[in-house]
Amino acid sequence: MKRELMEILVCPVCKGELKLIADEESEGEIVAGSLHCAKCQERYPIIDTIPNLLPPELREVTR
Repeated sequence: MKRELMEILVCPVCKGELKLIADEESEGEIVAGSLHCAKCQERYPIIDTIPNLLPPELREVTR
């Protein structure tokens, strides 16, 4: 995920601002980490550069 996406991403549950927590970066991209919403306390994982912004109840079904 590119850092520039943070300008347009919002929490899909409450539309709150997301905070990026980068665990691993490579060549200017976030490879692993998470996005955290301070408003509703939901976390969205970033795995292999792809943020999973599905609401929590739908994330469980797709695993």
